[in-house]
Amino acid sequence: MNQDNKLAWSALEYEDKVRNPDWFWALGVIVVATSVATIIFGSYFFAALILISGGMLAYFAKKEPRTIYYELNEHGLKIGAQVYLYENIKSFHIETQTRPTLFVKTERLFMPVLSIPINPDFAEEVEQILLGYNVTEEKMQEHPSEKIMEFLGF
Repeated sequence: MNQDNKLAWSALEYEDKVRNPDWFWALGVIVVATSVATIIFGSYFFAALILISGGMLAYFAKKEPRTIYYELNEHGLKIGAQVYLYENIKSFHIETQTRPTLFVKTERLFMPVLSIPINPDFAEEVEQILLGYNVTEEKMQEHPSEKIMEFLGF
């Protein structure tokens, strides 16, 4: 593969959503009410877990997304500092209907399908590079939990 087939791009870690103060108030009310209810039922550990989880949720909701660097090169798919070799990529799918996304199924046990935002202008080039390295194309879509989280404002 020559240098011409190298493709690099960057994208935000996740889609940044503006949350108004009402969203945080609702989160706070739900967390406090649920914690109080679990304390009434005698589950102090679960109440603490809910409070910590609610605090972390608020923290990550306020956090700005990082810009991630992606690259398809002669070795594989590079995401930041992590490289997924072509022989370790089981399959891929490019979704262009809603939000242009490259789905990559890897050999990882935890979260084996990676969801990578791409520019629709070079979707065909991404496909050609992956097919050129004998990576199988397989229909994939985003996990239902991602749709639920998006609906809830995450």
